[in-house]
Amino acid sequence: MTAASLNRLDPRAVATFWRVCETGSISGAARALNLSQPSVSNTIALLEQRLGVTLFARSRSGIVLTREGEVLRERAEAMVRLLEAASIELDHAARGISGPLRIGGTPGALVSLLPEAVSRLEEAVGPFALSVVERPDSQLSDLLRSGAIDLAFVTTEIEACPPDLVEITAARDPFALIVGRRHDDLADAVSLRDVASLPWVLPEAQGAFRRQVDALFLNAGVPVPQGVIRCDSLLTTKAMVRLSDRVTVLPRTVAGAELTIGVLRAITIAEATFDRSIGVRHLADRRLPPLGRALLQILGNL
Repeated sequence: MTAASLNRLDPRAVATFWRVCETGSISGAARALNLSQPSVSNTIALLEQRLGVTLFARSRSGIVLTREGEVLRERAEAMVRLLEAASIELDHAARGISGPLRIGGTPGALVSLLPEAVSRLEEAVGPFALSVVERPDSQLSDLLRSGAIDLAFVTTEIEACPPDLVEITAARDPFALIVGRRHDDLADAVSLRDVASLPWVLPEAQGAFRRQVDALFLNAGVPVPQGVIRCDSLLTTKAMVRLSDRVTVLPRTVAGAELTIGVLRAITIAEATFDRSIGVRHLADRRLPPLGRALLQILGNL
């Protein structure tokens, strides 16, 4: 694929190609675009001719992308989402609304950073449109690259940031043993060695948060408890701890609301010699929309 061929790319043909990828077939794309099947086939054939490559093979079960097709699919999705966002942004601007801004993140990073940031963002820019989705660490980078989200709220400083992304740490938060009222007898500071035999609720996902929790037990020289309840929902985890004799490990801000009203208690962990660091990632080569830049500035001042 040459630079000259790329200059002859028709955005409408690329968008049609993306719809074929999204629906899994020429006929599905035709229905989604309200076009005839021959029209979609001709558009794809002309696109392949101009690029000098085969983008996918047809089969009874749908399409199978070639290596070149995989490359174009990622770029096509980013283009389609960019154009969709531009259309919505223009509509919002006409109505005096900033955005849209699309955010993804892990539950813990979102709950720790986003509520206060949103409050300050409202004061700074007025009405705005924002969408938020929770996803595991493993999916967030791909969502950034495809243009499905503009910012990813994540645990930072755990592993090297991919070279095509920028990572910014916005806050640090100590881990604590979180217990309900049934453990009022526990001291205000404990070693995990002393509480390892208690019933636990721990994170399920194989992400940065899970690795940090596992590291706490490693620092204490005790194995991660077996026979625990594994749960990815922070809301469910906190409810189980509040209503039973189970305990968990969470950053203090994640349990902030329950700690404030006294239904949960945070106990200092002797082995918690490191804080959880949280922040955001975004694409290095894609300029954030104005609302995203405003949010980054606010996060830098939290």
